[in-house]
Amino acid sequence: MKNTTPYKIALGVSLLCILAALVMAVTGHLADAGPLFVTFFVALAIGFRGYEHLKRFAYTVIIFAAVSLAMYYPAHFVSYGDFKFAVLITPLIQLIMFGMGTSMSMHDFVGVVKTPKGVFIGVTSHFIIMPLIGFTLASVSHFPPEIAAGIILIGCSPNGMASNVISYLAKANLALSITITAVSTMLAPLLTPLLMKLLAGSFIQIDAFKMMFDIFKMVIVPIGAGLIFNRIFIGKVKWLDTAMPLVSMFGITFIIVIITAAGRASLLTIGPLLLLLVLVHNLLGYTLGYWSGRLFKMNERDCRTMAIEVGMQNGGLASGIAKEMGKMATVGLAPAVFGPLMNITGSVLASWWHKKPTGDAAVDNPNAVPEDVELT
Repeated sequence: MKNTTPYKIALGVSLLCILAALVMAVTGHLADAGPLFVTFFVALAIGFRGYEHLKRFAYTVIIFAAVSLAMYYPAHFVSYGDFKFAVLITPLIQLIMFGMGTSMSMHDFVGVVKTPKGVFIGVTSHFIIMPLIGFTLASVSHFPPEIAAGIILIGCSPNGMASNVISYLAKANLALSITITAVSTMLAPLLTPLLMKLLAGSFIQIDAFKMMFDIFKMVIVPIGAGLIFNRIFIGKVKWLDTAMPLVSMFGITFIIVIITAAGRASLLTIGPLLLLLVLVHNLLGYTLGYWSGRLFKMNERDCRTMAIEVGMQNGGLASGIAKEMGKMATVGLAPAVFGPLMNITGSVLASWWHKKPTGDAAVDNPNAVPEDVELT
């Protein structure tokens, strides 16, 4: 039986830190409370690791610790001497996409043939619902044009790999989820720039052809290389299966930190409202995605898949696109907020659905979906 004492101590430390930070905030010393907030999130993440129903939230809490660090000490995450950390964003996205490629095979695309209806509905719903919600929210936000365009950008992005983990935990159709993610990702170089030109063109100047090339080099090339690598070395480089999720988690966290540091001034001004709009965007994606499945008479498992695949976006890729546009500190803010937030809402949704029957006896078996899968 696991010894939970160290984790309880960590949770106790986190409670003391947040109480002290709140006291400092109330007494007018919020600007000096940075170390307390960072320690709170780190200790909370460690504490979560000791409990099966909380451990999948640990990574997201670490992101909040990193964001707190960037908000209080932004200068350390903008540059080191003459070296600008922003130049690392594109290579990190390529590395993450390579990792995605190594975890895939052509079998993932066979699902298009096996379940064409589900894939078509999922991909179509994703690239209609989220961009239109993003455009609507951006139009009513009254944000500066570049920040508003960032809301549209996250809506026009493809699915993220996190959606597959959430589908697994939610007793959704994992095979369908993987296929929709693969297809939407491969279509991103074409659809994301076209949608951005159509919907965000009234907010900022969009060079659709340059964006196509940028997404191609960030997505298609590294995923293709990963597929080839997997084909040649399948089963021979097992350490890579363990290393790549960790690399991906670090990469996404570092990207969010860089963008947070660069956009700190804007976040201090519009942060709460941006957080609210991003939350609405995410939750409406889940809701309308689920009912798009119901509209086409899909079963419960597939409807859950539609909800998750529509509502969860590739925030890392959207951040990379914003960087390539030269607007990381403005267009990149909404994607930076969306990523951690969707991990929280997705985990909560998965936990709720995990307890609800799907109507599939094999899947509803409590042993069918283990509890110790982590969100990466």
